[in-house]
Amino acid sequence: MRVSRYAALTSAFFVASSLALTGAGTATASQLPAAGGYVALGDSYSAGVGAGSYDSGSGSCKRSTKAYPALWAAAHSPSSFSFTACSGARTGDVVSGQLGPLNSATSLVSITIGGNDAGFADTMTTCALQGESACLARIAEARDYIDHTLPGKLDTVYKAIADKAPSAHVVALGYPRLYKLDGDCDAGLTEKSRAAVNDAADAIDGVIAKRAADHGFAYADVNPTFAGHELCSGSPWLHSVTYPVDESYHPTSAGQAEGYLPVFGSAA
Repeated sequence: MRVSRYAALTSAFFVASSLALTGAGTATASQLPAAGGYVALGDSYSAGVGAGSYDSGSGSCKRSTKAYPALWAAAHSPSSFSFTACSGARTGDVVSGQLGPLNSATSLVSITIGGNDAGFADTMTTCALQGESACLARIAEARDYIDHTLPGKLDTVYKAIADKAPSAHVVALGYPRLYKLDGDCDAGLTEKSRAAVNDAADAIDGVIAKRAADHGFAYADVNPTFAGHELCSGSPWLHSVTYPVDESYHPTSAGQAEGYLPVFGSAA
């Protein structure tokens, strides 16, 4: 966590461009096969960027065997599992390139999407490189997009999912707050910038929750599980600036297994 300001700023420059029944002979609930197929859609937070153990066949999408969709599928043995989430994906990418596996037999869908549309990587780079004033201005720009443009983008994605998989239970997951305020970080963003980043995460989560509810989807809030494990917490489940830099500000393997998986499991 305690990286030098030089390392943080130098590395951040590249982020945007890279960025219960048991008994003898009885299976436990976590081992019972899940009826129907499961399709995991979305961006890097669903692909598992930051968790390591990437499937070489997924290329730049960097899908991880330690991502919450893969972990859930391994524990529940759905009749089929299609993992199309991809690093860098925006709402349009989901509609144009990830919905192929969906059909009338699909029973479960998960998705994280919207962060890249709102300019997550560019915002974090601006905040790290250009100081508090520029950071707050860039966040304000992102907030305007989140409030006025993102709802329609999510509507398009959610409608497309419902049209292709009308019988599926769809779980839209949110994003965690990145920072523990008044924490133990001694370099990087100012406290005011960290608070603004957290507020923006709350804003995008609020839009996701509202649009998901309006489409009859479940919303899964990961902030309760990530509480106490943000950056500057002393026990983070999120990366700060990393090498390779595309893992910066993404959940670690613990963030996937302990932050995302239990919340998705409860909502699935």
